[in-house]
Amino acid sequence: MDQFVRYKVVETSIVTEDELERIINEWVSNGYLFEGMQFAITNASKRPAMAFVLFTKKMEGPMNA
Repeated sequence: MDQFVRYKVVETSIVTEDELERIINEWVSNGYLFEGMQFAITNASKRPAMAFVLFTKKMEGPMNA
């Protein structure tokens, strides 16, 4: 069987330590590997307005399955 990588992006507007930990723990427990995080910043605030949490998972079988 062929292997392929499935990508998962989780978007959140709740950018707190607790929420980001919850998202990471949820997807890692589902077999995904945490790859990184990107933040969207606005000029009005020093706090991020949004976060995009990135994951990958190696899969077996045809890519379109």
